[in-house]
Amino acid sequence: MRHLALHRGAAGSMDGGSPTDPDRQNKPRILLVEDYPGLVMAFSRVLAPFFDIVGHVADGAEVVSAVSRLRPDVVLLDVNLPDVDGLECCRRVKATPHATTVIMLTAVDDEAVRDRALTLGASAFVAKHSAVDELVSTIQRALTP
Repeated sequence: MRHLALHRGAAGSMDGGSPTDPDRQNKPRILLVEDYPGLVMAFSRVLAPFFDIVGHVADGAEVVSAVSRLRPDVVLLDVNLPDVDGLECCRRVKATPHATTVIMLTAVDDEAVRDRALTLGASAFVAKHSAVDELVSTIQRALTP
């Protein structure tokens, strides 16, 4: 069972190929909302074989405009962001006309926060330290009608 590995360093490309790459065209589109660069790199690296990572934003103020611009299938959304918290971001994303699935990411499993996120429309609540296969299967389940 692989876990996310954190590495500090220069940010690499997250897109996994050109927009016309046939491998990207059939993968669900993911927007990462995370303020810690090491986690952005780790999530991008482990999710790229399964999903098209279409972008990353580091603060809550940018989430709704990124959703409108990038049209992701899923937003992986950190609960604790530096400006607008993840719960408010979830509410804002779910209020848009886009049919975007929101999956909350957290470093601390807080039942009250999880319940609030689910009430606001999040499809799932995942610990950041989860195994890769658990995160991938959670995203895939959330996308299944």
